[in-house]
Amino acid sequence: MTQNVQSNPPHTYEHDLELELDGAVELRPAAMAAGGALLVVAVVLTALNLRPAITSVGPLLGEMRAALGASAIWAGALTTLPVLCFAAAGMAAPWLARRVGLGNAISLALVVLSVGLVVRVLDGQYVVIGGTLVASAGIALVNVLIPVVIKGSFPAQIGLMTGVYTAALQGGGALGSAITPPLEPLLGGWRPAVGSWVLLAVLALLLWVPASRAIRGARAAAPAGQSRGRSLLRSPLAWTVTLFFGCQAFLAYIVMGWLPEVFIDSGVSKSDAGLLLGLVSVLAVPISLIIPPLAARQKSQSGWIVGLGVLGFIGMVGLLVDPAFSPLLWSVLVGIGMSVFSLGLTVIALRARNAEDTARLSGMVQGLGYLIASTGPFLFGLLHEMTAGWTVPWIMVLVVYSVQMVAGALAGRNRYV
Repeated sequence: MTQNVQSNPPHTYEHDLELELDGAVELRPAAMAAGGALLVVAVVLTALNLRPAITSVGPLLGEMRAALGASAIWAGALTTLPVLCFAAAGMAAPWLARRVGLGNAISLALVVLSVGLVVRVLDGQYVVIGGTLVASAGIALVNVLIPVVIKGSFPAQIGLMTGVYTAALQGGGALGSAITPPLEPLLGGWRPAVGSWVLLAVLALLLWVPASRAIRGARAAAPAGQSRGRSLLRSPLAWTVTLFFGCQAFLAYIVMGWLPEVFIDSGVSKSDAGLLLGLVSVLAVPISLIIPPLAARQKSQSGWIVGLGVLGFIGMVGLLVDPAFSPLLWSVLVGIGMSVFSLGLTVIALRARNAEDTARLSGMVQGLGYLIASTGPFLFGLLHEMTAGWTVPWIMVLVVYSVQMVAGALAGRNRYV
């Protein structure tokens, strides 16, 4: 049951990072959990790896299909299945962290990501999909566990570190789509261009291993009696945060998958449509650095969530009414609205009392949230095909956007799961 508590419980931070060794409980000194400069850099470098595996494929999808003799159905599976993998693997992350420790779990995730990036460029259609799913599993684990690292190692800078992490994540996505196309002729084909991103993953792994020693083995647990064994599936607040996160991801994947096509259909050139989508992604970087630290200092984040949502909603209305009227304006507004993703991650950390609850909430929110998101591009395309137009799909978007703002306003209130 959700608890309407307005202040942190009177236990110390050391209680939030207990070590469970052979059934005994031992407290790790706070200094061991304090985030140093090396851990900050490791978090940023790890975050840079969480989107290029996906965004590097889009610009070269045509060349990949031609080389592999692949169908449009294959292309659709390649772009949709990773989101489903985010959901499945994400829900397994808390279990893995409890089994091997938080630092080791993220190290293992980076290894899995690296293996997937290599495997998918070795052979044909099914190997490409299989390798992409393996890489996506590694990404999903990190997606869930990094907020736990931030909660445990940077308890006084949750907003700032979440903003830095989110900005790096968004920046990595932009790099994947921008750098991979020129790498193709330079490296001699799509396989080395797409596979080259393994270098960034290996670099992150090499830095993460020493940086995570302070948290390695930690099974962040709540003080006795507060949360152990309590299912978040019975928490209304956990479901509210999940709905908020799922709605924003649902909309984000629609924008990433369909916005260029909408602009092109309204008369915008292909190159300009691609640049506008890039602008939508890049806008989230500075906003992610500014808004979460400000919002985290306040008791409630609801106003920030709704404010960003209103601007994004206006942009979506513009795309519904007349996308060609001012594509740049609509893109800026939509990009500002999509930056609420950073507040979604901030809320996960702020709505949990300790690192164990953060891990469980992050697993539930991102696991189920990405499951919701996976239906977005499909439903948008299906409605477009059924109605031979864009009006009905955009109306669906506006309905989901309204739900996102309501759920976000409720999720942003100062309560704990």
